[in-house]
Amino acid sequence: MTVTHVERESESQQERPDQFGGPWGALALTIVMPTISFYLWSAVAQHGGSLWLPKSFSDLVAMVPRPTWAAAELFVAWLTLQAVLYIFGPGRVVLGRPTAHGERAEYRINGLFAFGVSTALLLGGIAGGFVSPRDVLAEWGPLLTFATLFAAVAAALSYVAGRRRGHLERSTGHPLYDFYMGTILNPTFGRLDLKFFFESRIGMASWGAFAILLPAAELQTHGSLSTAMLVVSLCQLFYIVDFFVFESTLLTMLDIIEENLGFMLWFAFLVWMPFNFTLQQQYVLTARPSLSIFAAIVILSLNFAGYYVFRDSNLQKQRFRRDPSCLVWGKPPVTMETARGTKLLISGWWGLARHTNYLGDLTMALAWCLASGFGSIVPYFYVLYFAPLLLNRERRDHAMCKRKYGDDWDRYCQRVPYRIVPFVY
Repeated sequence: MTVTHVERESESQQERPDQFGGPWGALALTIVMPTISFYLWSAVAQHGGSLWLPKSFSDLVAMVPRPTWAAAELFVAWLTLQAVLYIFGPGRVVLGRPTAHGERAEYRINGLFAFGVSTALLLGGIAGGFVSPRDVLAEWGPLLTFATLFAAVAAALSYVAGRRRGHLERSTGHPLYDFYMGTILNPTFGRLDLKFFFESRIGMASWGAFAILLPAAELQTHGSLSTAMLVVSLCQLFYIVDFFVFESTLLTMLDIIEENLGFMLWFAFLVWMPFNFTLQQQYVLTARPSLSIFAAIVILSLNFAGYYVFRDSNLQKQRFRRDPSCLVWGKPPVTMETARGTKLLISGWWGLARHTNYLGDLTMALAWCLASGFGSIVPYFYVLYFAPLLLNRERRDHAMCKRKYGDDWDRYCQRVPYRIVPFVY
């Protein structure tokens, strides 16, 4: 986003249930999101990576694996490790932006350290024979079920916590909608800010752990790494490490500063990110598609071109926030004054489109999927889901900025007419 920050525009705590189709849309998504996740797991684990249609009720039952004690132990052990590293690991404490009532959440920025320790323990366990990738992946289905149940229970508890805080939080009064969207902005458990912790240390770190376990399982099973597995895993791990290098920028994102913690985010952090974002590796492990060296080079080039656009545009934004006079592409920035007294950046990446960082993100997503070949649409789920998600996020960001800047935002949009893809959209 090209603005200095996002603020709450009203002291009123009652909102309209106007996102995702209102209460009935929220109910539908509460059902559809887990259904999609279980279906995709089944497509890879039970149907060789192919789409399939259930022919009986028993097919639907088989699509949902029963949780096991082994899965519960793995889940709790990983959660405990991440909590210990978050609380006791070295790192700086950063205050979040004040809410309408002046509250400010505390965040411990030590994700790179925590992920480094977690990775070292995981690799050490695999090398020493204490961790068997195949045994862990044998619990993939039960882990998926356990994580889904955990997300539902956590969403219910956070819903109750938000309702108890009453006027200090935003809600609509529609239980179905508020369960999905959340009723509390910054819930805490002891020294854990739950939203930040579960997005960073569970969502992203679990994704990273799976991106290590899946190629390790292929090596353990087949004695070698396929080119496709190597390309996808390296690209994703690079992306995840980059996230932790710039972890503090998460505090400027819509998830943290604007969205309540409801089922949507609980499920996203616990299930959607780690289980669905690794569908490429899951498919490659099952189908073993071939990928030529030439194709691998093209895909890696596409990935890192997307990364350059993504990271450089975000860095431009961050530097401008810190110092509105800093150079942009070696030249003084072109800005637009607003009635609020702040400036909007309209040069560099942010003069080409309002969200070129999304273009970079989508380019990387496409590269990861292409590495899986064209034998199935299942590994393409990530980019097929991610594109509408970013389109929706851009629209929501646009609406917030319109409320904040009024007519000045209209003038800005005339200066920068393209939303994501320069000269196209």
